[in-house]
Amino acid sequence: MDHFAGLDVSVKETSVCIVDDTGKIVREVKVASESEPLLAVLKNPAYNFKRIGLEAGPLSQWLFGALAEAELPVVCVETRHMQAVLKAQINKTDRNDARGIAQMMRVGLYRPVHVRIGFGSATNCFAAPYPRHCFRQARPT
Repeated sequence: MDHFAGLDVSVKETSVCIVDDTGKIVREVKVASESEPLLAVLKNPAYNFKRIGLEAGPLSQWLFGALAEAELPVVCVETRHMQAVLKAQINKTDRNDARGIAQMMRVGLYRPVHVRIGFGSATNCFAAPYPRHCFRQARPT
């Protein structure tokens, strides 16, 4: 059985929601916004993750890198698209946002963004909807 996870990341805590392929909530938990507690939850052998989604934000590059390094199928989602979908919720809480992100991962209703990690990323934080090579170069005058 495939599983999908949604992470609603804030500065101190991250809400995690894990759903199965039918949309049933398997687990909900709040952990510290650090890679070790998140990996402790997400590396559980009981889960077979197909996608793990997190919203683009200040901590997303760092968390994306840690989860990708652990060979988890992580997807960083465009903020404006995510807000438009989650805006329809009656109660906007971190827990409900994590539920919404997990369901979006399950049905494929998301717009991924390119997250630049690796060499130089400590000084050049960059998350954009398109890779850098897609932008037209300015003409010299």
